[in-house]
Amino acid sequence: MKPAGRFWLLLTTAGALAAGLTLAHAQQGPRGKSSYMQVDITEPFATIMSRLAAQKPAVEREHMAVLNQRYDLSNRPAAGVTMDRTKPVQEGVRIKLAAGTTWDSLAGMTPEQIRDRNLFPPGFFPLPHPKHQEGGFVFPRFEIDEINRQEARDLTRFDVDYDIPDHFLPEFPPAMYLNQRTDLGDVSQGKLVTINNYYELFNGILPPKQIEGLRLLVTPFPQQQYNETEDRRTEKPSRGAACFDCHSNGHTNKATHLAPDARPQESRHRIVTPSLRGVQIQRLFGSQRALKTIEDFTQFEQAGAYFDGDHVIAAKKGLNPLNRINQVDLMAELQEELGFPPAPKLDVFGKLDPAKASPAELRGQEIFFGKGQCATCHAAPYYTDNLMHDLHAERFFKPVMINGMQATSDGAIKTFPLRGIKDSPPYLHDGRLLTLDDTVEFFNLVLGTKLTTEEKRDLVAFLRTL
Repeated sequence: MKPAGRFWLLLTTAGALAAGLTLAHAQQGPRGKSSYMQVDITEPFATIMSRLAAQKPAVEREHMAVLNQRYDLSNRPAAGVTMDRTKPVQEGVRIKLAAGTTWDSLAGMTPEQIRDRNLFPPGFFPLPHPKHQEGGFVFPRFEIDEINRQEARDLTRFDVDYDIPDHFLPEFPPAMYLNQRTDLGDVSQGKLVTINNYYELFNGILPPKQIEGLRLLVTPFPQQQYNETEDRRTEKPSRGAACFDCHSNGHTNKATHLAPDARPQESRHRIVTPSLRGVQIQRLFGSQRALKTIEDFTQFEQAGAYFDGDHVIAAKKGLNPLNRINQVDLMAELQEELGFPPAPKLDVFGKLDPAKASPAELRGQEIFFGKGQCATCHAAPYYTDNLMHDLHAERFFKPVMINGMQATSDGAIKTFPLRGIKDSPPYLHDGRLLTLDDTVEFFNLVLGTKLTTEEKRDLVAFLRTL
């Protein structure tokens, strides 16, 4: 071959490689026009509200169609099983399967077979926000009503409502336990702790530093959708949202949001509020952000997550810069006092006391620490390894757009503690698993543990004791 011919071959080969690289980048996912929100809003508030309120029925109808395709949303409580107080725990697998498919048949397939035949259960896909195109805080109606009753502060959004039915959500208001005053039991006295009652409830129980930390946790501060600006999502100008608006009584009401960490909008992950119970034994904070201390988490939430990770728009909306010494540290001290609920069947090592547990619960414990491989990540006594793990659930499905969300990989997710898990439905970081039964089916498939029907039932019985 002549030198000129060899040179042409090199050029064309390089061109092909470049084209291949370009194609590979194109397949990685969408890139948005900009990562930044618009600061200057030229549309009057009345027009914004009228337009979005008019769109609300269609937005919710489309989202509920997704939920109804995925789940059996009926109210079917488990006999004799309640949360910490009296709210019934929902039973049964609520994930719907494709016609002609069974859980056993799925468990016998490879991830590639499930993906190529489009058989991954719809309810196992990532769950979109009820208005994924915008995101933002959305609160359950019971939280909205109680805050409005106590504080005359309305958390109702005129553009979207919360989506998951109340019977799948945690008890409200939840009990509140203090690590150093376990003798008091539920210190909330059955009330939702707010700016109106925190002092009378905790004066004489907590030291002044923690009372001040609690005050800050129940004080509303501006947030992306709840503020004074013309692009807010409340009818009246809002004082904002408080930490405990999502973390009711230091637990959770499963208020939802979008994680601030990714762009474009369709690539962001829905998150439901995790419980703050037991944060003193945790070493990572945020479902995927891996913040290293509860102080970091506390400071970041109001500086970043409250404003969708956009520090530019935060300045316009009314960012509340928290001082690390006399605000953040005090808020963290209070959070580190929040204890797990009692688990009367567990011993000091976090295992079942054989004299108190049923045969099914004991069999479930054996599966948890054995065939089910649960303890690989969820180690006793608090049932977490304080690490993050990537389940690679995307092995089972092809990327797909679901109501404004690009469903692909989840990435690494924090190992949440399982102590008190029956009080914290729905499950996984985005709330896609409505019951513990759903959760067992999800991990049985994703981890390939091939549990029998009886083993799954026993495992759920054990989880309810934690």
